Amino acid sequence: MRLSVFAALAFLTLTSPEKAVALSEGDLKNLLAGIRQNRSTQADFQEERVIRLMKKPILSSGRIWFQPPDKFRREVKGNSPSVTVSNGQQLWIYYPNFKSAERYPLGKESPLDSTVAAINSALNLENIENTFQVTATKSDKGYELALTPRTPSMKRAFQKLDLRINDNLRVERTDMLLPSGDRIVTAYSNQTRAPVPASTFEFKPPSGTEVTTPLGQ
Repeated sequence: MRLSVFAALAFLTLTSPEKAVALSEGDLKNLLAGIRQNRSTQADFQEERVIRLMKKPILSSGRIWFQPPDKFRREVKGNSPSVTVSNGQQLWIYYPNFKSAERYPLGKESPLDSTVAAINSALNLENIENTFQVTATKSDKGYELALTPRTPSMKRAFQKLDLRINDNLRVERTDMLLPSGDRIVTAYSNQTRAPVPASTFEFKPPSGTEVTTPLGQ
């Protein structure tokens, strides 16, 4: 499965360790509640993928939409465009240049469940305390959260997720370390909380698209 699935992304970031103060358990609980209330539903993104076997990082940009608890859409622009859509029951990845699409079932113990759960945890932050060890610090520039997976299934999705949130409790950047040692760093801008139409999270392959089911379902 391509890295774009792991990148379907979350709204958060890293802050400078300078003058950082660790949050107490109570303060962390209040912070997470505030972020959930101020959760963005749409944002532009700039992404850098650092792959160990490549000399230069892969750069991309686009827009992401999210609806709690498990729906998201991510459109990558540029020379290698793609569209990743999840409605909670299935995940689509569409490659316009190749007129091809991949469909992955979700639920019923699908191998992708833990990966999508990890993505949704980053985007949603609901009940993350149950599946992640969470630490947070406050600095002059906002907040830094570090999420470390607790369960083996989550550890297969990524090793660590660092999040930066500004003083307005809006996510500015995410830094995801994958099990392979590769990293995906994503910065967010132009965030809004506007309602998202339900059709945003549905996908129908355009006519002439070759559809494959890599998991055989």
